[in-house]
Amino acid sequence: METLRRLLPSAASLIVFEAAGRHLNFTRAAKELGMSQAAVSYAIRGLEGQLGVPLFHRVHRAVALTDAGERFHTEVSVGLSRIQKSAEDIRAKGREVNVTLAASTAFASMWMLPRLTRLREDLPEIDLRIQTSVRDLDLEEEPIPLGIRGGDPAAWPRYHAALLAPEVINAVASPAFIEAHGLPRTPQDLLRQRLIHLEEPVRKTCDWAEWFASAGLRHPAQSRRLAINDYVLVVQAVLAGEGIALGWQHLIADQVRSGALVPVGGHVLETGLAFYIVWPRSRELNSQARRVRDWLLAEGRRELAPAEGCAAGAVSGG
Repeated sequence: METLRRLLPSAASLIVFEAAGRHLNFTRAAKELGMSQAAVSYAIRGLEGQLGVPLFHRVHRAVALTDAGERFHTEVSVGLSRIQKSAEDIRAKGREVNVTLAASTAFASMWMLPRLTRLREDLPEIDLRIQTSVRDLDLEEEPIPLGIRGGDPAAWPRYHAALLAPEVINAVASPAFIEAHGLPRTPQDLLRQRLIHLEEPVRKTCDWAEWFASAGLRHPAQSRRLAINDYVLVVQAVLAGEGIALGWQHLIADQVRSGALVPVGGHVLETGLAFYIVWPRSRELNSQARRVRDWLLAEGRRELAPAEGCAAGAVSGG
């Protein structure tokens, strides 16, 4: 490195050059770096003297990169970016690492909590923080690196989106309810049963009318019904034998496997929408957030694999 040291005695001049070339304005570069405009101009002239070529064309109240300056600026920008990222990663590894995930209460309690032990085993150095809300948070404004959203990614142009689980919905009841009221085998059978309704305060969700319409039926308005605005409480009511509710398969998979919830009605609705892990396009995920994202996606694939094997039979039952 002795040759490089003689060629470029000060690495600080490269930082000044990168900012000046990015802004094409010495005054704005000076403001960003906390320097005077004269100091920026002096650093650039020093760098040009060390390299033996002009890096900027200077015209009245404006500057532009020369051909040599353009090439050099591209290389310097890439190099400094890599150095910055490496330094940030090293610094992050030297302290406790927190990654925040924004999600609904239902996802946090029914999908995430049962997997926390496995997350701690797989990523022991990462402290996951789950932030729940009744609405989808603005991850850029908070700022939060990762979120879970349901719907169509085309509606979120400012976010990257990776598929976690398709939206697949069937009706579910508890064994106690089935024992007391019989097993509903068709969607028509459900019309005569006590149905529990989810009334989301903000997020748009599938309701019984949409579910019955997908089965070719009209759901008549009910004068007496149980309506709850929290999906966790909806599932608790079903487990308590209070009625039948819509079950989002990615959330209730554990209860169905254990037999605590039983699919009824013989019809499954695939809405064509899905649930996604999202993160802002405006900033790059750090390495820890990427590891959490990739872990969540792996868990989603693990859950999806057995479901795909039996999906065809479940749908044909309607």
